[in-house]
Amino acid sequence: MAVTAPTAPAGHARPNPAGRPPAGRSPAGTVAVTAALVLLIVLLAAVDITQGTAATGPAEVWRALTGRAGAGDASVVVASRLPRAAAGILVGVALGAAGAALQAVSRNVLAAPDTLAVNAGAYLALTAVGVTGVTVPLLASSGVAFAGGLAAAVLVLGLSGPGGGTVRLVLAGSALALGLGAVTEALLLLFPQHAEGLYHWGQGSIAQNGFNGVLQTAPLALAALAGLLLLGRRVDALGLGDDAARGLGVPVRTTRTTVVALAALLSATAVTLAGPVGFVGLCAPALVRPLGRRARGLLRARAGLPVAGLAGAALVLGSDVLLRALVPSDLAVAVPTGVVTSVVGAGFLVVMALRTRETPGAAQPDRMRTPGRGAFLVTLLLLVAVLVGVTIAAVLLGDAKLLLGDVANWATGRSGQAVTFVLDTRVPRVVAALLAGAALALSGTLVQAVTRNPLADPGVLGVSGGAALGAVLLVTTVPVAGSWGLAGAAFAGAAAAAVVVFGLAARGGFQQNRLVLVGIGVAAGTAALISLLIVLTDPFNATRALTWLAGSTYGRTLPDTVPVALVLAAAVAVAVGRRTELDLIALDEDTPRLLGLRPAGARLGMLVVSVLLSATAVAATGTIGFVGLVAPHAARALVGRRHVRVVPVALLLGAALVTGADLLGRTVIAPSQLGAGVMTAVVGTPYFLYLLVRARR
Repeated sequence: MAVTAPTAPAGHARPNPAGRPPAGRSPAGTVAVTAALVLLIVLLAAVDITQGTAATGPAEVWRALTGRAGAGDASVVVASRLPRAAAGILVGVALGAAGAALQAVSRNVLAAPDTLAVNAGAYLALTAVGVTGVTVPLLASSGVAFAGGLAAAVLVLGLSGPGGGTVRLVLAGSALALGLGAVTEALLLLFPQHAEGLYHWGQGSIAQNGFNGVLQTAPLALAALAGLLLLGRRVDALGLGDDAARGLGVPVRTTRTTVVALAALLSATAVTLAGPVGFVGLCAPALVRPLGRRARGLLRARAGLPVAGLAGAALVLGSDVLLRALVPSDLAVAVPTGVVTSVVGAGFLVVMALRTRETPGAAQPDRMRTPGRGAFLVTLLLLVAVLVGVTIAAVLLGDAKLLLGDVANWATGRSGQAVTFVLDTRVPRVVAALLAGAALALSGTLVQAVTRNPLADPGVLGVSGGAALGAVLLVTTVPVAGSWGLAGAAFAGAAAAAVVVFGLAARGGFQQNRLVLVGIGVAAGTAALISLLIVLTDPFNATRALTWLAGSTYGRTLPDTVPVALVLAAAVAVAVGRRTELDLIALDEDTPRLLGLRPAGARLGMLVVSVLLSATAVAATGTIGFVGLVAPHAARALVGRRHVRVVPVALLLGAALVTGADLLGRTVIAPSQLGAGVMTAVVGTPYFLYLLVRARR
């Protein structure tokens, strides 16, 4: 089954015009599937309430449930374990049903609260309220989360359109989620007194202190689910397409808007109760979908949506049971259940990507004019002037403003103690930003050339995520590691991610859809593992890792920039020396062979160079997104497609973008600071979405 085919997801039907049920439909199959899922949930819940740090096993739990246990055992079971299991069931049902509903109205089997950025929007909205320190009632929190999630879903669906393509929807949702996530990280760093609890909650924790949260959010979830079931026939009709649905008298726009709003409300209740539990809304309907071949009733929304919800509940409880079975109880308490579901969901997304058919023209390069030599030189000189101006401003401005004379005295060793201290800390930051920006831009240029995909980027393809995972692993285990050790760990992580992404995408010749979806899946998996490392480490290392993940140059020294400087110098030499090969590989698969070039070998070599650039840049400044996308694309728009021109222009643009972002992060809210990664996400997310809109047109 190919995921781009209009196969009906759970809760998505193909009714005939007369409204009769499909031939051979029998309720027995649906009842059997429902009963099996209910039994599985009961068994998983029974196991879940026996797990924990307290020595309260099955016998003590049974006595507590029958009212014959001591006060201590009864308190543990009633106040902690039963609410946790109930929260897992409620969150799973809400997310599973929401995912099935979103897949039905978008006619896209990869639509979910995660891929539509609903969870990211709800998380940002709740974080914005939480960092103020104002206590908000739980129901009001659900309203805040609903507003944020609904706004994100509407934007993503508007950009992709119903049936607008799997890759476009996932790209739009992932890009928006990255941008919203960057803003959320900035809030957590700006308000560290609230960061630890919010970050832990933000990974999806179903731990509860009593039944109060479950009892308050359950009516909202049930009301939203009831609303979806009432719209079941209209949802089924939408599966035939908009024109057919209108022919059956269904108000398409109103139905789609209402269903998206109800699905966002379901997701908001789940996020309010437990934080964003990842990928349940994607996996649960997919687990139910194959059962529709045997139990045809599941193809109807009124049966498929609740069954997808039950599958979601089983997935959440199963993840919680698996976590507590594999991890020691004292550590399992600190690990959010959402980390497990995110790892499972990331693997599921990769598997779905491998079954994706290539859509003709899915991400073909734009036709761009090639300006003359004079125009190219003028562009180059203007960019050099811009970079020089940004660099000077970055050196002079900050929490302490300096003059050029102060810099000259510092360079000759004649500056005062205060000026020396400021420039000794500021100049390495500027150098790190310059080198990292140039390295990320060149990395993106090489990846886009060898994959012939203008939307490819080290961050989108998971390479930067792999580098971040390797570096965070070192930061949280060996805090005193030096710059070369950090670069080595980042390269190891980036290389592992690249082997997975490019190795799987190579099957069938680097299909653009497959490459992007596999990369997004790997990026999601590395993000979940990074979250696991952060919640398990001590608060000092956690704050350090969060600061570094935001793309900060804080605390950088000149020795920290040596690895990226050496790799960048070598990579520029390779790119310029192989510029003709890059031009040929970027054209098509046949032209290089006709001219005697081995595309496979050249592609592998360029990818290795790209991975080295991305890894050393991440080691120097942390994760900075979208530079590898924006700089090469803007360079081609300015000077055409010949890499002899694209490479220097992209280098200048990348260096100026990161340096400018770092400057703004240091000065806009001084003395507080925002990482350069946050600022580039603010610029890069709208630009990425603009590219998707233009590609759609």
